[in-house]
Amino acid sequence: MTLSNLFVDLSLLRTNPDFRRVLIARTISLMALGLLSVAVPLQVYALTGSSLQVGMAAACDGVGMFLGLLLGGVLADRMDRRRLILVARSLCGLGFLGLAANAALPSPSLPAIYALSFWDGFFGAIGVNALMAAMPHLVGRANLVQARALGMLSMRVATILSPALGGLLIAGLGVGWVYLLTALGTGLTVLTLLGLPRMMPQGEAGENPLRAMAQAFAFLAGHKVILSVAALGCLTTVVTSIRILFPALVDEAFGGGAFETGLMYSAVPIGATLGAALSGWGARLERPGLAMGGACMGAFACVAVIGAAGSLPNGFYVALPVLVLFGYATSIASLLEYSMVQGHTPDRLLGRVNSLWTAQDVFGDSAGTIGMGLLATLLSPAVGILALGLGALALAAAVTATATTMRGAPMSDPALEGNG
Repeated sequence: MTLSNLFVDLSLLRTNPDFRRVLIARTISLMALGLLSVAVPLQVYALTGSSLQVGMAAACDGVGMFLGLLLGGVLADRMDRRRLILVARSLCGLGFLGLAANAALPSPSLPAIYALSFWDGFFGAIGVNALMAAMPHLVGRANLVQARALGMLSMRVATILSPALGGLLIAGLGVGWVYLLTALGTGLTVLTLLGLPRMMPQGEAGENPLRAMAQAFAFLAGHKVILSVAALGCLTTVVTSIRILFPALVDEAFGGGAFETGLMYSAVPIGATLGAALSGWGARLERPGLAMGGACMGAFACVAVIGAAGSLPNGFYVALPVLVLFGYATSIASLLEYSMVQGHTPDRLLGRVNSLWTAQDVFGDSAGTIGMGLLATLLSPAVGILALGLGALALAAAVTATATTMRGAPMSDPALEGNG
């Protein structure tokens, strides 16, 4: 294998102006959302001192995303996807302005934060689902894996600096300014995406939505490869909920503040960026399911080490590099999961399967944030993270060991090749 084969292919950026436009807009959006990812947990923790309340705020966002994905899957098969993306992003921007207005009150409302988190999660998911459905039209089915890798790389680069910057801005200016900057970034994404072409779906608009979703459920339930891959992916999503304990972990175990919390939120994207940038080898794996299982187990072992670091005198400096490794492992697992789901799903089911697959990840995140919040009321943040890492490691080993079909499956089903 040559060194160049390790790196992601950049040719789409040179040849496809619509993809460039999407990637630029997505990068701006993720920079803004990276600020938000620090602002909401820190504001809720400052108002309540409760990790459970932090988890509840994240869960409201997750519930909104879950419902938005399900509705968005139906809307994306019936409406102009360009229009759907623009409307959804604009409504998200209004939600961010609402958070800024709430933060400016003498006594910010916690229920308002919950409600606006749900609002932004709901409309954000509708926009994301429409964009996912539009990608085959924009880049072509043969280039979806390459587009995914570039999107992941862009996402990771955008979120390396923004959480740390968010921590600095909150410490110096307050959360209200961060919410305003998030709204401004969302407005810029809308302006950038105005140049996209009109994209009407080609599906059967008259099909009953419930019957259409039932077909997707039946397909997922009966497909051993996708079911096993999705199970590992959902478990990984649950484990990433450790992020809600970062404020408490820094405060109680590491003796830091907002800046240290921002660094912890930035460490994961650094590792994930390395995973996306050095992903060229992934397309040539003969047993990607086995590799995904190994990546998941490596990620969960990192979580256990982070929890154990909470009892060390200089644990913060141990946790940071391990969080980088955690980000790398979860990035590889995510790329393999995406590629295998796309590669084993017929074209006629891709939109609905993508909707359900993404929704189960969102559900896993919501369940994880609530679970971690409850666990933190019984155990210290460090002990809770350690317990989660060890438990997830055991479950991932069991799934990988028993999922024989997944371990031996190729990246794509040969029977589906050439079907568009």
